[in-house]
Amino acid sequence: MKILMVCLGNICRSPLAEGILKSKLSPDMFVVDSAGTSNYHIGQFPDSRSIQIAKRHTIDISNQRGRQFKISDFDTYDVIYAMDTSNYQYLKGKARTNVDQNKIKLILTEMDNMPTRDVPDPYYSGVDGFLEVFELLDVVCDNIAAKLISNNT
Repeated sequence: MKILMVCLGNICRSPLAEGILKSKLSPDMFVVDSAGTSNYHIGQFPDSRSIQIAKRHTIDISNQRGRQFKISDFDTYDVIYAMDTSNYQYLKGKARTNVDQNKIKLILTEMDNMPTRDVPDPYYSGVDGFLEVFELLDVVCDNIAAKLISNNT
């Protein structure tokens, strides 16, 4: 199974989500990647604060590179998780078919009793904002990993 994490620039939230989910799944059974809806950071490393927070939790995302979402990602990935409503709507607008539409999910809908639907963008915040995003994504990725593992065993 192949999973894609998507945010705006592919340097803050989606690289963290990619690294966190990868750390919870077997690479023999699952492929996890990330992309951005914009072209602002193509080829760039994740934000240094994302790298720092991930490293604190023994996850190395320092080799990831920013890339832009492309229509062919609908053919490659089984599930596409948007980090927020804006990117979710962007992806929905790019979907060619109902099959494409059904692959797109808002990541926080994988958590029960979630007061917000959007993973906050920590780009303009300090390290604490990145830690908050990490903790949120860690919990939702636990839920996603548990579901994926139970569906594939």
